[in-house]
Amino acid sequence: MTFEHQGLLFGHDNRFHEVARERLRSARAAGAPTFLVLSPHRASVLTDELPPDERARVRVLAHEELYDAPGRTLAALHRMALTHSSSRVTVIADPPRTAGSTMELREWHRLESVLTIALAPTRMTLLCAYDERGLSPAAREAVVATHPTLIGTSGSRPNPGYLGTSAFGARPAAPDPLPVHGPVHRLEIGHSLPLLRRDLSMLCTTVGLSAHHRDSLTVAVNELAANVLEHGAGKGSVSLWRTDGRWVCDVFDEGGELNDPLTGYRPVNTLRPRGYGLWIARQSCDFLEICGDRTETLIRLHFLDPTPASTRTDTDQVSR
Repeated sequence: MTFEHQGLLFGHDNRFHEVARERLRSARAAGAPTFLVLSPHRASVLTDELPPDERARVRVLAHEELYDAPGRTLAALHRMALTHSSSRVTVIADPPRTAGSTMELREWHRLESVLTIALAPTRMTLLCAYDERGLSPAAREAVVATHPTLIGTSGSRPNPGYLGTSAFGARPAAPDPLPVHGPVHRLEIGHSLPLLRRDLSMLCTTVGLSAHHRDSLTVAVNELAANVLEHGAGKGSVSLWRTDGRWVCDVFDEGGELNDPLTGYRPVNTLRPRGYGLWIARQSCDFLEICGDRTETLIRLHFLDPTPASTRTDTDQVSR
């Protein structure tokens, strides 16, 4: 069997526990590895009633261990399936519902919309549980649009409202506007990627990015700049700036051929290897947006960093 992506909309905790207990019983009977990515209370209600030997086979993950960032979530699900390839993996999870900005929630929905394709070869059942008491009407519509199977009172059933990748597959012309705090630092994408990596690493150090963010940003930009040179217009620019609670890095391509905002989530087409760089970039940052039109492409990378401005060493000069 291949990947199964199921959605559960519930209005009472008893309903959630009823469905989750049934999933645990099935997984235990099959000897399958099981992961719970739930609130501590909900996870403990399910695990406390298990015998000790069976409880040891159920791994409880903190929410941020799986839902750290959309690109890293997809990579983590891949690793779960590959690590336990001899068995069918069961994951019962509470996905992000009200994650920060509209952009962030949209990117989580994009991830949900592509999972059936991205994880198709894996032996995994992912049950996404949504408490309707905390869902807006738009969020509920997104759940229905992105889950091919829904769990009803009589069991699982095909979802006629499922839209898959078309639900959030439109590329916006531009990213949502954000306030700019301080200078905007710019670098040109030339023909030397080693030189760009060196200049970018120096810039990150100068403006006060942590070593972790510096390394992650350099890796992501290197992959995107390589795409600009090999598959795009062959020229572009990198802009780095600060906004509320994060660093933002825009990679601009003077060509507009990258028109799929889900690139980097979908399985890579071996005839067009562009997706490998986006796959790496999505794991290197917290959020990634693909915007543009027929003439140009803008990829915006978000690196969450709540460090107060007073503790950073930001410069007042714009880099060349």
